[in-house]
Amino acid sequence: MKKNIHPQYFPNAQVKCACGASFTVGSTKEFLEVEICSKCHPFYTGKEKLVDAMGQVQKFRKRLAKKEELAKRRKK
Repeated sequence: MKKNIHPQYFPNAQVKCACGASFTVGSTKEFLEVEICSKCHPFYTGKEKLVDAMGQVQKFRKRLAKKEELAKRRKK
């Protein structure tokens, strides 16, 4: 590697989350602040909101049926 072109590497960089959790990682910055981490992210905590996919499909089909009905009326 060429000298003096790479950033300094900190193997024990501290990361602090907005939720209060802190942990160490390897980084080119000595201290990092993040808004969300694995301890407060909804996907990892099990508090994620599940989308009702069946309801969305039914809404789409309803809109599609309305469009087809309007197209038939316009042809007449």
